[in-house]
Amino acid sequence: MQNPQPGYAERFETTAYAASLPVPFVRASLGARTVAYLLDILFIFGFTALLTLLITVIGVVTFGLGWTLFAVLPASGVIYSAITVGGAKQSTIGQRLMGLRVVAPESGARVDVVTAAVHALLFYVAVSTFLLWCVDLAFGLMRADRRLGHDLLLGLAVVHAR
Repeated sequence: MQNPQPGYAERFETTAYAASLPVPFVRASLGARTVAYLLDILFIFGFTALLTLLITVIGVVTFGLGWTLFAVLPASGVIYSAITVGGAKQSTIGQRLMGLRVVAPESGARVDVVTAAVHALLFYVAVSTFLLWCVDLAFGLMRADRRLGHDLLLGLAVVHAR
């Protein structure tokens, strides 16, 4: 190789250099994320029904004391996301069916359970308020990497699983 001119970086013409560069993650489309969410609604419904049955049995066994656990039911979607996204597969069941997973975008690192729960909570807050949902979606439509507002707040990305 020749020595570079002053002010210029050294040229790398070998293929070994290109092969050593990290492959960027392929971002998920908004359509795939939408279908995954619609599938997850069905799974959350099933999870909530199972949780309701379990709390009912606990309530009967504890003579009504266990029925105070019914207060957990509104958070069943957040619990579902925390368990699945914070788990080993890094995705909800709907995301797995669509071939998606949630990662830290720079490193591809797994998401911990607390971050997964907060990610789901921010999503459900945005979806429940029309204006916040529009702002959240506008981020995804304007950005090339298709990250939504709640993804950016937590530094996460939904990518295609490999």
